[in-house]
Amino acid sequence: MMSEHACPCGHGQYASCCQPLHLGQLHASSAEQLMRSRYSAFAKQQIDYVLHTTAIGQQADLDKVAIRDWSQANQWLKLELLPHPLKLDKQHAQVAFKAHYHDGTAMQLHQEVSYFVLHADRWYFLDPTTELKTSMKQPCVCGSGKKFKQCCARYL
Repeated sequence: MMSEHACPCGHGQYASCCQPLHLGQLHASSAEQLMRSRYSAFAKQQIDYVLHTTAIGQQADLDKVAIRDWSQANQWLKLELLPHPLKLDKQHAQVAFKAHYHDGTAMQLHQEVSYFVLHADRWYFLDPTTELKTSMKQPCVCGSGKKFKQCCARYL
């Protein structure tokens, strides 16, 4: 069992690891750090952080109540980052991970390869579960100003 001051992401003490990001004092310097801080945000019920670190054009489509309920319904046990986060190009990266949690009935494992985009010196999560309301020729959901098809389309 993790000490009360340990960061849920497993990367140090919460006060010096993910908490400064959750409080807006710092921004994630890499997609991997953003992934860890988002996991910790689920564990600590920092739902606004989860929302604000999702691609700008996707934030309005997120279901805050459902995210909060899922966050609170589970006991978050461990984050396991899989080797070799991959920088795909100057603005995109992927991080593979396993999130271990208990849903009140049984141990669960959520495994995923997540995609992230760097915009205005900040990393954002590209949420594959939001409904795309953009065409390939419209501006990208990340806010880059590029056409969607030339930016994040291949990762969503």
